[in-house]
Amino acid sequence: MTKRFLQKGNDMTGNIRPVRVAVIGCGAISGIYFENMSKRFSILELAGCCDLNREAAEAVFRQYGIPVLTMEDILSDPSIEIVVNLTTPAAHYSVIRELLSHGKHVYTEKVLAVEREQAAELVALAKEKGLLLCAAPDTFLGAAGQTARFAVESGLIGEVTSCVAVLQRDAGLLAEKFPYTAKRGGGIGIDVGIYYATLLLSVLGPAAAVSGMAKTHEPERVHYFTSKGQFGEPYTVEAETLLAATVQFRSGAVGSLHFNSASIRTEKPQVTLFGTQGILYLPDPNFFGGRVMVLAKGQSEPYVLPATHAYDGNDRGLGVAEMAWALRKGRTPRTHGEMAYHALELLTGAVESGQTGICYRMKSDFVLQPPLPRGYMGADYAMSEPEAA
Repeated sequence: MTKRFLQKGNDMTGNIRPVRVAVIGCGAISGIYFENMSKRFSILELAGCCDLNREAAEAVFRQYGIPVLTMEDILSDPSIEIVVNLTTPAAHYSVIRELLSHGKHVYTEKVLAVEREQAAELVALAKEKGLLLCAAPDTFLGAAGQTARFAVESGLIGEVTSCVAVLQRDAGLLAEKFPYTAKRGGGIGIDVGIYYATLLLSVLGPAAAVSGMAKTHEPERVHYFTSKGQFGEPYTVEAETLLAATVQFRSGAVGSLHFNSASIRTEKPQVTLFGTQGILYLPDPNFFGGRVMVLAKGQSEPYVLPATHAYDGNDRGLGVAEMAWALRKGRTPRTHGEMAYHALELLTGAVESGQTGICYRMKSDFVLQPPLPRGYMGADYAMSEPEAA
């Protein structure tokens, strides 16, 4: 890791300077980012927002008072240190590459890039320039994910021998309302399964190999969503609607993934870790909170494990704040690009395995960063405490 990104900084009073942040992309997901980043995290100072649709950016200005900037404004302003990329997946590669090329640290919505090779290029470029590249999902930093990690690392369920992650939904009209979900990188396995993969990796560490299968149910479809006047027009779903895989973790645990968006959604999302001394039941990893339950050896019913960490609401933007604290304290962020790339490689490796009929051997690795400090409930507690450095 280079030292270039270690931008520790205090103001004249000795306090840590907030990190100035700009946002590119003012679409549907941006609202909760602006809400949380502008009100909850003292380490962040919103410098501006940008969108190809200027009206969307101006709506942000009217609601939050955040200045409307152009891409050129952001790239040329040396005071803007981190840029949050909230564009659609197809645009991630070009946007992130330009930002890194101009010396900006980047936090992006998932995934790093649609193509695995492009994601690898971005990680390498950030390393070459001594910049931070981080990516969502950051939900594993929430109360549920961190409590689950504490339970595993404290030996509560013994050695984890296997795990299972299941997600199913009826996404029949989703591709019409949000067209990017029909494109590469927007399917149930990559766009949503990334939450499940990241959570498992954040608890169990890197994967060694994956065997999988992916398919697209009814790729040729007709529009039924009429608000845009497209009723009856044909369109093609390029993204996977089903991804199933078996994962071998380097820890020795074996995992099973099952993601299906052509279902009737009668089954709740499931993430379960099976250990030699107990079973750990986790809530939907698309959220920060939820009940973490343990079935201990010799017991007939599971019990709810009290949360060991904070952030159990809609805390998107937490990853940006944690990244900003890492920038100031000179440490590796917990949502660092190597982990994000490993999660993407795991899922795309499962797709490749199905195409070739050969088990995919993971080529990347990452260092699992320490968990957040326990026992604090303040907005900035986890990143500002010295234990997190």
